[in-house]
Amino acid sequence: MSSLTQDIEARLRAELAPTELTLRDDSALHAGHAGAKEGGHFHVAVVSDRFTGLQRVARHRLVYHCLSDLMQRGIHALAIDARAPGER
Repeated sequence: MSSLTQDIEARLRAELAPTELTLRDDSALHAGHAGAKEGGHFHVAVVSDRFTGLQRVARHRLVYHCLSDLMQRGIHALAIDARAPGER
C-alpha cells in the first residue's frame, strides 16, 4: 500500500469513523493517459453515520473536504460510493 493510499485511508477513518471502508488504487488502469501524470486514480466505498440524512452531493463534498489538499497534490480522480448504514 502506497503512502498516499495510507494517507487517504487514515484521513477518511479519522474524519468519518466509517463502519465500512474500501479503498482501491486504480492508477495502473489509467497509465498512459494525460491525467495519470497529475496523480492517482482511486475508488472509495465508505459507509458512515455521518452520511445519514445527506444527499449524494453533500456526501461527496464531505469526502472531498477530508481529502482537500490531496486533491491538489496526488489524487487526479476519485470515484466515491458513500452510503449511510443500512443503505444498499
